[in-house]
Amino acid sequence: MTAGPAWPIAALLVGYPVWWALGFGGLSVIVLAVPMAVILWRRRPIRVPHGFGLWMLLLAGYALSGLMLDELPPGTYGDLGPGRVIGYVMRLALYLALLVMVLYLGNLSERELPQLRLVRMLGALFVTTVAGGLLGVFLPSFAFTSPVEMVLPGWVSENAFVQNLIHPTAAQTQKVLGYASPRPEAPFEWANAWGSNVSVLLVWFVVGWWVYGGRRRKALAAVVVALAAIPVVYSLNRGLWIGLGLAVVYLVARAGGRARLALCAATAVAAAAFALSPLASLVAQRLDRPHSNDIRAFTVSATVRAAAHSPFIGYGNTRNATGNHRTITTGKTEWCGGCGHPPLGSDGQLWLLLITQGFTGAALYVAFFLGAIRRHWRDRSPIGLAGVLVMGLVLLYMFVYDGLVTPLILYLVSFALLWRNTRSTA
Repeated sequence: MTAGPAWPIAALLVGYPVWWALGFGGLSVIVLAVPMAVILWRRRPIRVPHGFGLWMLLLAGYALSGLMLDELPPGTYGDLGPGRVIGYVMRLALYLALLVMVLYLGNLSERELPQLRLVRMLGALFVTTVAGGLLGVFLPSFAFTSPVEMVLPGWVSENAFVQNLIHPTAAQTQKVLGYASPRPEAPFEWANAWGSNVSVLLVWFVVGWWVYGGRRRKALAAVVVALAAIPVVYSLNRGLWIGLGLAVVYLVARAGGRARLALCAATAVAAAAFALSPLASLVAQRLDRPHSNDIRAFTVSATVRAAAHSPFIGYGNTRNATGNHRTITTGKTEWCGGCGHPPLGSDGQLWLLLITQGFTGAALYVAFFLGAIRRHWRDRSPIGLAGVLVMGLVLLYMFVYDGLVTPLILYLVSFALLWRNTRSTA
């Protein structure tokens, strides 16, 4: 663990498995934002990155959206209760903590936290993520009651949103292929969060352990990436697969001559090995069963319709739709066990922003990450190329993945790496 002022970042990234076991998981950034804020306050004036005003406007808009918590858009139902308020407060605290984290990272000097050390901290979390994915594949029923879960009152810990954050589980069991199959999620809160995070962390793992690694580190990296293929396939995560494919295309297009040849060769070898492995049939089964398309189409269209009734500040939190893609009933019945009321905004960060913060919030989010790509596009260093790639993945994943909780942490750490790289290469 890193000593000195960089210790909160090391505690967040390298120490993440401990936070997960305790029941904090992604909420650990809120805890660690406190010492970060104290250290920042003592070293004023504070540097702020270009474009960060958009994030602050996004945060201010979310605070304002709390005025709409008691309102119901057409096509939804439910009363204002503890669950809605808890979700709003937790998201607000997360946005504030991320603001502090980015400023903290950007105000640490290269001596206090070298860029390569930060990249390798993300690489260490990738190794943890691969281990958690393998746990989800081979021991999918693994779960336990965390210390945080034990001490929280039942009315808090039993909230569905909170339960996903504080109750460690290895996998989600779903009938994606028509039968029950586990989808890895450890050490994160959802299977989709695992998919988003593993791809972002893979980018930084390759930079830290391959691009800047010696012969021994490169050999270890090759083994870890090969093992990662198992949970990546078993995650049945089409968004992840598309993201990895686009990442390869991006790197081939932007990498230099020798790096491009090496990448093409490695991709060809990996593709051939995969095609000859039993994993290929699993991918084919998943692509033949796009059962979630109808669900997504229903929730996305219902989300857009609801957001149109509060286009500037949204509703502060998600709402439950009346019915679903199969029926207008609002819950399970004896004759329709698959019926239910999906929460609006649950199919991607873009849709979550629409329902919680309106079209204004969604526009600010897109502008923030697009601005990062525009400003850093000419940075062709390994960290610059990787950071811009992650910003692009953020804009892809916002259509299919909820950014809360851990994905946003990794997105903003990647943003901070780009910002810091501007100073170190100037």
